[in-house]
Amino acid sequence: MGQTLGCIQVEQSKVVIREQFGKFDHVLEPGCQCLPWCLGYKVAGRLSLRVQQLDVKCETKTKDNVFVNVVASVQYRALADKAYDAFYKLSNTRGQIQAYVFDVIRASVPKLNLDAAFEQKNEIAKAVEEELEKAMSHYGYEIVQTLIVDIEPDVHVKRAMNEINAAARLRVAANEKAEAEKILQIKRAEGEAEAKYLSGLGIARQRQAIVDGLRDSVLAFSENVPGTTSKDVMDMVLVTQYFDTMKEIGASSKSSSVFIPHGPGAVKDIATQIREGLLQANQVQK
Repeated sequence: MGQTLGCIQVEQSKVVIREQFGKFDHVLEPGCQCLPWCLGYKVAGRLSLRVQQLDVKCETKTKDNVFVNVVASVQYRALADKAYDAFYKLSNTRGQIQAYVFDVIRASVPKLNLDAAFEQKNEIAKAVEEELEKAMSHYGYEIVQTLIVDIEPDVHVKRAMNEINAAARLRVAANEKAEAEKILQIKRAEGEAEAKYLSGLGIARQRQAIVDGLRDSVLAFSENVPGTTSKDVMDMVLVTQYFDTMKEIGASSKSSSVFIPHGPGAVKDIATQIREGLLQANQVQK
């Protein structure tokens, strides 16, 4: 109905290229526009002013001879004030952009090793954007942004890189584990040394207390019981200790079988052995 009356509707974010008898006449902006077809006017085409995105996948080789697929995303849009150039000067906008992306990527990536290519994604994207901006501005297009979204090496290369990374991490873990075990052994040895030192102090103090107690017992017994000698007191102390030992062995439920001589003569033999040992020690010291 609108065309019958010589009017057309132009949508928002679009422009219409109007021609008269096949020649460019005017760029129609959004809204209701006059198009008197009877005077030879017609719509040559419509041009979107929205931002569009083109994903380009380019295969190339790095400096260390690894083939990779580089995926670049180019966001671009046509300029309203250059609609004439955007509509008439380019027949395949996406193909033109793709060609420039291929050219820049295949000129930049071969100068870098694989690791450097991953690290310098932003530099590669900036180089692509500068080249596209310089070329596409003559055709009425603006490059909004260029991104390198992925650098994908061959699957075997990826597996090898993962194995190298895993081996490095395992090596670090092994070193840390060995260091921890070393520290644990050192601490355990220090603890054992400290325990033995304290145990030795305890045994020395125990023996000192026993000696002091025996000395006090001998002196007290000699003073309270006239006519007794130190030998008599020691024999009685040994007998007491002997029976205490027999009591401890019999009272313990976890003790193993122990065969020792038992009888009045056995106590005398034990006392004799102790005295002889003390006399021999005295002789050695002299």
